[in-house]
Amino acid sequence: MNTAFPRILTLLRKERGISQKKASQELHISQALLSHYEKGIRECGLEFVVRVANYYHVSCDYLLGRTPDKSGAMIAVDEIPENDPSVKENQFRGSVLPTLNKKLIINSLHILFDLLQRCNNKALTAEASAAIMLTVYSVFRQIYSANSKNPEALFSLPEYLYQPAVTGELARTAAALGHLASGGCINGEQGLDDAPILSSDRIEKDYPLFASSLLNLLKTAETRLTEKPN
Repeated sequence: MNTAFPRILTLLRKERGISQKKASQELHISQALLSHYEKGIRECGLEFVVRVANYYHVSCDYLLGRTPDKSGAMIAVDEIPENDPSVKENQFRGSVLPTLNKKLIINSLHILFDLLQRCNNKALTAEASAAIMLTVYSVFRQIYSANSKNPEALFSLPEYLYQPAVTGELARTAAALGHLASGGCINGEQGLDDAPILSSDRIEKDYPLFASSLLNLLKTAETRLTEKPN
């Protein structure tokens, strides 16, 4: 069994808000065995995977981590909605990958900034925005600087300094975000008092147009973070 199954098995139970004892009874196995499945200590058979899929009303592909969509749907570029449904791209240039990733990122940002607005915390929004802007700045500058004919005068920070500066500032914003999100205070700015309650079901309910984009982005990011380097 792959490593995704124990995590998703546990997530589904907790999202439904039921105890391990109750879930094990309704799945017709012992609590100890379910605990082993959730911890990845033991592997289950195909019959149990199907039983879990029926119990939680999800697909086997979702249980096995092959898709972040509980129905088992695989996302395609034409199926991803635009951030603004009134704006349509009439022409794809070159590879479809940039278009796919752009839609995933833009739609995910729609959810992220809506959550920040709901949090109503100026300091948290400022740090989150800074992290995103710094990432865009770094990627754009790397592409811009790849051609020596492009004038470096566009930037005030010397080329040899910008990458370590960006890396350091991204680390600082990450630390600040975590501190503020957990209710900490920075320079007199108070962090969150009450963070939003989130789950994949709630995200799909609150953001039906964009949820699939965010869930696919999260899966893509974690795959990249956990894959072994060549």
